[in-house]
Amino acid sequence: MRMDGVVLEESSAETRAGSRDGTWAVVGIAALVTVIHLLTNGRYGFHRDEFQFLSDARHLDWGFVAYPPMTPFLERVGLHLFGVSMVGLRLFSVIAQAMAIVVTGLMARELGGGRLAQIMAALAVATSGLPVFEGTEFQYSSFDYLWWGLIAYFVIRLLKTENPQWWLPIGLFVGLGLMTKYTILFFIAGILSGLVLTPARRFLRTGWFWGGVGIALLIFAPNFVWQARHGFISEHFLQHIHVRDVRQGRADGFVKDQFIICANLVAAPLWIAGLMGFLRDKRYRMLGWMYLVPLVLFVVGKGRGYYLAAAYPMLMAMGAVVGERWVASLKRPWRVAVEGLFFAGLVAWGVLAYAILVPLASGGPLKQFALKNSGDLREEIGWEELVRTVAGIRDSLPADQRGDVGVLVGNYGEQGAVEILGPAYHLPMPISMTNSAWLRGYPAVPPATLIVVGFSREAADRAFTSCRLAGHNGNSEGVKNEESESHPDIFVCGAPRLPWPEFWKEYQSYG
Repeated sequence: MRMDGVVLEESSAETRAGSRDGTWAVVGIAALVTVIHLLTNGRYGFHRDEFQFLSDARHLDWGFVAYPPMTPFLERVGLHLFGVSMVGLRLFSVIAQAMAIVVTGLMARELGGGRLAQIMAALAVATSGLPVFEGTEFQYSSFDYLWWGLIAYFVIRLLKTENPQWWLPIGLFVGLGLMTKYTILFFIAGILSGLVLTPARRFLRTGWFWGGVGIALLIFAPNFVWQARHGFISEHFLQHIHVRDVRQGRADGFVKDQFIICANLVAAPLWIAGLMGFLRDKRYRMLGWMYLVPLVLFVVGKGRGYYLAAAYPMLMAMGAVVGERWVASLKRPWRVAVEGLFFAGLVAWGVLAYAILVPLASGGPLKQFALKNSGDLREEIGWEELVRTVAGIRDSLPADQRGDVGVLVGNYGEQGAVEILGPAYHLPMPISMTNSAWLRGYPAVPPATLIVVGFSREAADRAFTSCRLAGHNGNSEGVKNEESESHPDIFVCGAPRLPWPEFWKEYQSYG
């Protein structure tokens, strides 16, 4: 017995050492991903969505039409620290992606995985399309992805230790998730369903669970009050966007996106095994429901494919543990072959994902390949040229018009570009009817002359008086994107045909 005990202790020590080695390897993967993004995030330009965050960051509030206040707040911090720097302002997204990779490895470790399982899980996340993209731009989905992962990690800790005090950090990150992106409500539905449908329902009787609920609600309360004061405007926005997405086919291909966007395609056996592993394990079955319930809700509600991406790290973690145990049962030649083939496939898919989604090159065939295949990268091109063109049109106006001219824009990308980049050209604050900019209103003394961006000829003539074509919105690289294709013309117009208060109500828009 004593000898057996020594062997067991040595085996346990070896396991712990391998687990620590695996954690350091996971940190190394996260560090490598961080370096790649820091070296490439200064190329191209800001994305149109980033311009909206930058604009809202300059007008902080407890809520915004398109999203809760967390992301603009973090962008405000970035502006204070780095100014208008692409690398600096995207740093928080890079950190969030790196942390998500580490958290995935930690989940695998908590589930009993050794070095191989931790590395498999972390590498699968590091090479999956959506998290790769999250490190290239400042998006609210970058932080939403991290909060989902941290919630899953602490649920695993809760179920493993049977310590109900873990509900407090779960509540903390649920609250931060509610302040970041409202789609976390679907994950909350999964958490509550998992509680009710599994033996974990016993935690409903503990004060710690309700303490976690209280923390989440306390964090979310300021945004809820803001929504109530503004007629729950974000609900109207989300309904409008959902109808638009379904109409334009953006919700099509949901199932396909789970395999090629949300996760590394080669890792499909990993996350499927993870789902099966959770559902078969009485202790951890709750996490299986935390995936299945949001999945069903998104399918029935016709959500976009990437909405469920943040649920995959926990599946990768469990799948890696299952895979590690299966591989350990194979004879050495087969084990080496399986591991080699799997990791080669992960890396190959990852190379493709990075080549498409990350601005690895500032020119040449690799840049053209990325721009051809990534609509998001195409949306980073041409903003500086747009602002320069608007400034040139302003400078070409007669002196009496230059002193009383405004820039009126049709979407939040144009608004943010003029607001953030325009001061270098002494352009006035843009006038915008889109999302939260509409809530800020128009100038107390409206300008008599308007440079109108983002309107077609017909729309400009219908909305304004005395319009004339004054310039074109494009880019010197010839990249076809929303601005160059949908809004190619810039006009100089007189006042709106309707009085300003009526015009403002009539042309409120969501985008």
